[in-house]
Amino acid sequence: MTNIFFASTYPPTMCGIADYTSFITRESIAERCGVLTFNGVKEKAPYLCNDAQTDKKVWHGIPSGDLLSASVIREGLSDLGARINDAVLWFQHENGIWPNDEKFVAMLKDLHMPKVVTFHTLHFQSLETASGLTLNQRNMLQAILPYVDAITVFSHGVYWAVISAFPEYAEKVSVLKHGIHSYPEISCLSRKEAKEKLNDFLLYESDLDQSTKESLHNKRILTDPDTFVLGQTGFLCPQKQSEALFVARYELEKRIVHKRVAAIRIGATREESHSIYAELLRGQENGRPKLLLETWLPPDILPLAQRAFDVNFSWPDDCTQSGVLAHALGAGAIVAGRDMEGVGETLSEAGQPVHKDMKYLLRQIRNLILSPESARQVEEESLKYAARFSWKNRAAKHFELAERIQYPVLPSDFQFYFPHTSNAFARSLIRAN
Repeated sequence: MTNIFFASTYPPTMCGIADYTSFITRESIAERCGVLTFNGVKEKAPYLCNDAQTDKKVWHGIPSGDLLSASVIREGLSDLGARINDAVLWFQHENGIWPNDEKFVAMLKDLHMPKVVTFHTLHFQSLETASGLTLNQRNMLQAILPYVDAITVFSHGVYWAVISAFPEYAEKVSVLKHGIHSYPEISCLSRKEAKEKLNDFLLYESDLDQSTKESLHNKRILTDPDTFVLGQTGFLCPQKQSEALFVARYELEKRIVHKRVAAIRIGATREESHSIYAELLRGQENGRPKLLLETWLPPDILPLAQRAFDVNFSWPDDCTQSGVLAHALGAGAIVAGRDMEGVGETLSEAGQPVHKDMKYLLRQIRNLILSPESARQVEEESLKYAARFSWKNRAAKHFELAERIQYPVLPSDFQFYFPHTSNAFARSLIRAN
């Protein structure tokens, strides 16, 4: 049986790709996977350790993306006890993790074992190339594709962009959709119950300052049964264009005169450079029924908040995929968003309100306000999508692909000459030779 060794960021590092890798390994058999990650936590964790949550073998030995080499990877595989003849090395790729394309390609070229790369941030709507990839991405893929056995992407849009740019490598490209969480104890809550629980957390357990708590209490955004709440979660950064949330609230309130529409943005800055953007959002409150709550939501509260919002609103200026979206759909939340790149494709497939033009998206949200039955149907679509692309299902798909790479489909002429030979035995002959 094939084992997978992931090379990626990993908890306790806080980033979406670290979370993604941990969710995949959590649903994988412990004996069949391991993780090679960065040594920034060596002081806090052993060089070779077991992760407490997943009980998977984790090697903290990669010095940095800039200092990557095949010898470093081989050292990690050796320390994890990998047997190269039944292992697949699987990279999670994003330029912030592996910033040096030349070193990344040199490392791939020098590793003589099956290799897969999952690309988290490829585009398919860029105007820089005819395929929709950015120019840098096209050049990067041109260098990488000859030295890997497969790559996986999160959307069909990216799939078609890659194979149109590189038809000669089409057989190496697979769509492996982003995993979605399951929160049955949250998705079964009514909107009113979820709002009450979120309100209690924010008032009594969060680290919000007292004046912000008083504003939340006084505006009764989460406790007024006649208030429709637009919300947004996640780190505060300019790319998410959270100011559009407040614009959407204003426009909806004009269109529905008998309904109070409120907006809540919950999140914290991750980088110091984003503090100016947070200040800009703060200045947009204006005493209206809208709030910026600058706090980090713990993992058990994030999906509760998304369930509490009548609609989660998303209007980014660049978004190829979203881990926040994976939590929202698993909580049975409604997500209304911009039809852009991979996020737009996911929202469409999950039966959520989505459009390229905000005025048309606002019309869809207005219809949900006026038709509770339509809103319930959208929630059901969220949960159907979550079940279809559960993390357990995604982990199984990883191992299916790894098996296909390790044990390729038999040539048709082999089966013709040996029609009574079992596939398993035939593969063992091919592998031995």
